[in-house]
Amino acid sequence: MTRPRTAARVGAVQALFQAEQAAENPETVIDQFVRHRLGELPGSGGFEDGRVPDAHVKLFSRIVRMAVERQSEIDRLLAEALPAEWPLDRLDPVLRALLRAAGAELAMRDGPPIPVVINEYLDVAHGFFAGDEPKMANGLMDRLARSLRPREFESLHAAP
Repeated sequence: MTRPRTAARVGAVQALFQAEQAAENPETVIDQFVRHRLGELPGSGGFEDGRVPDAHVKLFSRIVRMAVERQSEIDRLLAEALPAEWPLDRLDPVLRALLRAAGAELAMRDGPPIPVVINEYLDVAHGFFAGDEPKMANGLMDRLARSLRPREFESLHAAP
């Protein structure tokens, strides 16, 4: 069973990480991923050498572009959610990329519902981290959802 949208999210996290670490233009990184990293190589079984098989390319590109377009807002919201002694640049760079990607999807007016975004990125976080990072990501994504989609967030948490 393949999950093209999840694969797109994994690719987006990798692309945002690469763009930040190499100080590369996001459009260049998107192009590199589309040409060289998304989809399976013949004879390979999947995620070898950083490949992201079966990724939904349109969603991947949209997440990366939105994350870059809204990065200052997303970073501000994350910085506000973190303790003062834990600045954003202290976060693991993969975790930072994951949170930016999640923030991008939460910022999309026509994006998936909040629980879908959070659950998908928690799955991605568990693929990258074995420690407490997924728990931290969960709390920070909850704060992003509260800020970026206040009406939807409130309706999810309203008493029945």
